Amino acid sequence: MRLIALVDMDYFYVACEELRHPEIKNRPAVVGSDPKQGEGRGVVMTANYAARKFGIRSGMPIYLAYRAKKDAVYLPADFDYYEKVSKDVMALVKAHADKFEQVSIDEAFIDISKRAKSYDEALELAKGLQKEIREKMGLPCSIGVSVNKLVAKMASDDAKPNGIKLVKEDEAKDFLSKKPVGDLYGVGRKMRKVLEDFGYNTIGDLAKANPVVLVERFKSYGAELHNYANGMDDSDVQENWEVKSISRERTLESDTSDRHEITKSIAAMSKEVGEELKKQGFAYKVVTIKLRYSDFEESMRSRSLTHRSVDADEIAEVAIRLFDKYAETGEELRKVGVRVSNLVKFSGQKRITEYA
Repeated sequence: MRLIALVDMDYFYVACEELRHPEIKNRPAVVGSDPKQGEGRGVVMTANYAARKFGIRSGMPIYLAYRAKKDAVYLPADFDYYEKVSKDVMALVKAHADKFEQVSIDEAFIDISKRAKSYDEALELAKGLQKEIREKMGLPCSIGVSVNKLVAKMASDDAKPNGIKLVKEDEAKDFLSKKPVGDLYGVGRKMRKVLEDFGYNTIGDLAKANPVVLVERFKSYGAELHNYANGMDDSDVQENWEVKSISRERTLESDTSDRHEITKSIAAMSKEVGEELKKQGFAYKVVTIKLRYSDFEESMRSRSLTHRSVDADEIAEVAIRLFDKYAETGEELRKVGVRVSNLVKFSGQKRITEYA
């Protein structure tokens, strides 16, 4: 029997801040942009559960968070610190795994099939891991355990905060069935609306749908949706997972079409992306620019280089050319992002031309 666990650190950025600022523990706290007395234009990155009681959520505009709770603790993000804490946490998690796949700074799948021969043993392993993270790191986490990655992920969501949920194979379909279709792992806001328009309001509705009809409507994704809705997922925990992209986004101080201000932001973000590439030891081949206009419409444009590069200046050059070519003339921008992808590890002993 295959047994998979998803370890998900609770309100991770704020929890990290609580380690070095214990005085904020149990107070509403937010990591994100400066609220600027309700005039800030960024977003909430993470809010602890004390803040969530006031309706503050990740991704919410920071000015709305400020309106909801003016006297909450508002802290800027310190990614270098969070990554350092994450590295220590993931080392603990990996020590309990047959196979380990980190999927974000605060989440990792582990295959525990060889270490746990039954559901009871899997549950005890999860309890021990959660206790070790709490005692050694001082951090809360939630863990979902099941027979595949899909159900383990959704079980971890149900376990929050600071809980453990085990879903057995014969329980998976019923566990999923009454949840809104938008809760299905991999279904985003737009797809949720499409599915609801077709009458699939719950995951159970989707599970009972004719798979032939789903394939006709959504191509190969339709078959995948049907399998997921029925709790089926045969994807493996990928031991050799690598970062797929590195990106930075920035909300502008005010909606603007000023090229100088926009390209200055692009250059600054490109430098940050370049520093992260260097730190992680990657070369890139694809540069993407993301533009969000004042009406919240978004566009993304990419360019694939003829070679692999580690040059931050080249990121900026390509991103600015993409902006000049594709930005809608005169349209004001609210947010800009820069991303590099198609990454490979590189060695300092190689010349960059060897990646061509």
